[in-house]
Amino acid sequence: MDEALILETTYLIDLEREAARRQPGPATAFLEGHAEARLHVTFTVAGEIAAGASLSDRARWEAFLAPFRVLGCDRDVCWEYGRAYRYLSDNGLLIGANDLWIAATAKAHGLPVVTRNEKHFRRVPGLEVRSYGPPA
Repeated sequence: MDEALILETTYLIDLEREAARRQPGPATAFLEGHAEARLHVTFTVAGEIAAGASLSDRARWEAFLAPFRVLGCDRDVCWEYGRAYRYLSDNGLLIGANDLWIAATAKAHGLPVVTRNEKHFRRVPGLEVRSYGPPA
């Protein structure tokens, strides 16, 4: 089976912290359990990672993101964002804009999102969510 996944910001932060501490944890274990998967991040995740202090150096940021394909924004992503926004807004369930872009990108590409913030992302109808550790 050719598995593909979108890694959410919390996951990447946990993975980076585990590597920096040299203490494997839930993020590392999830990655080891999906060694053959094609791993993606969204354009918003790449931006959020660039905004963090630990990867504020461009070369370190590029090296950290090198194993992942960065998915951009296109018409399908924008449409999914609008659909999800309308539903969440109409039902009093809105999530943050960046998380909504992550969810929209995942829906547009038909890929699951890997996160600890499972409850939050499960608000988006039809989004496949994979948890890797204790809730955020």
